[in-house]
Amino acid sequence: MKKLFFGSVCALSLTASSLAMAAEKVNIGAPSWTGAQAIAHLIQEVVKTRIGGEANLVPGNNAAIFAAMDAGKGDIDVHPDVWLPNQKSFTDKYVDGTGNVELSKNSYEGKQSFCVTKEFSEKNKVTSIFDLARPEIAKLMDSDGNGKGEIWIGAPSWASANVNQVKVRDYGLMPFMEPIRADQSVMTATVGDSVKKGIGYAFYCYSPHAIWFQHDIVRLEEPPFDPAKYKALQPDQDPNWFENSKVETEDALKNVQVAYSKSLTKRSPAIADFLKNMKLSGEDVSNFAFQIEGGKDAAAVAKEWVAANSKRVDSWLGL
Repeated sequence: MKKLFFGSVCALSLTASSLAMAAEKVNIGAPSWTGAQAIAHLIQEVVKTRIGGEANLVPGNNAAIFAAMDAGKGDIDVHPDVWLPNQKSFTDKYVDGTGNVELSKNSYEGKQSFCVTKEFSEKNKVTSIFDLARPEIAKLMDSDGNGKGEIWIGAPSWASANVNQVKVRDYGLMPFMEPIRADQSVMTATVGDSVKKGIGYAFYCYSPHAIWFQHDIVRLEEPPFDPAKYKALQPDQDPNWFENSKVETEDALKNVQVAYSKSLTKRSPAIADFLKNMKLSGEDVSNFAFQIEGGKDAAAVAKEWVAANSKRVDSWLGL
């Protein structure tokens, strides 16, 4: 009887331990931009090495990641880099609306602008967004010979690209500049090429981002943020979002946070607590992005950072 009882206790203990380990599992959304990739790998590293759980990265755009978090089935549990108010339509729907998605307590600060290289700015006296409406400047930025310069406004699925498209119209640039949507890698490659060739290129820029370490670039001045002149709708808010939007000022400073499925608090409470408390700075994220854009593996960057910042990670874990 003693052997049987002891064996039963061991079996129950092993089962309980196995269930506990199985519970600490997370699927992390991995959007395309470098900062999000960096934070996704950082979350994965902490879950694996400090919590002892299972963590997988799942590629996806904002809409797909938020919908999966809302469903709460574990297909995607985390969005690592939510820019607000850019993605406010998603948080309105899933955080304030259904209540199935939560935001972390802490945020880092983001700033969005348009940029050109410092050399081009100084050589051609281009300091304001409205300088792009000078015909001679537009001509210097015309790489395909269609009579208009090109301005990169963001990747196809980005909410910010929609805002920037409205800005190009409302700043009066449409007769001179053609808004281009393409993957971020196209932008970074084109900026590098424009620096080498000394040609003009205007592009949406934001910080934190690796590009501030890679090239000497400058922000173009825009009218100061004014909420009365900033009405930026998204397609999921209004099918006629472009016609009904009006944006005539720069963006307000952004708060960037982690979002996670509320169901994670029951399925993997240790991971949910960690996500709630993790805290990064813009400088952290810029440094991550710079290393990754420089060719370093994102997983290696995350592993080295966690090892070098043990006390900070401990604070996120409540240790």
